[in-house]
Amino acid sequence: MVEEANKIFSEQVAAQATRKLKARVATGRNVWFGFGMFGLIGWSVAIPTLLGAMLGIWLDGRYPGTHSWTLALLVAGLFVGCGSAAHWVSKESKEMLEEEKNE
Repeated sequence: MVEEANKIFSEQVAAQATRKLKARVATGRNVWFGFGMFGLIGWSVAIPTLLGAMLGIWLDGRYPGTHSWTLALLVAGLFVGCGSAAHWVSKESKEMLEEEKNE
């Protein structure tokens, strides 16, 4: 009884490992892909934030007022960047789930 359960468990583990290896080879996703994704997410947040801050500094120099354009546009750029990153991560997550279902 125990031997049969061990055999079934071993077969299931082997099938999962084979499926994961096939998926990894088919998509070309590996550790470096994961590091690239972290970098892409970081840049997708950093670039709009910096652009917002730079535009805010320029506007504060041209049109000084009681409120800071720099701070407002920095926060707006941060929200845009985070929204963009969340959208991209959601899209990638859906694609990975669909690939798992297809296998």
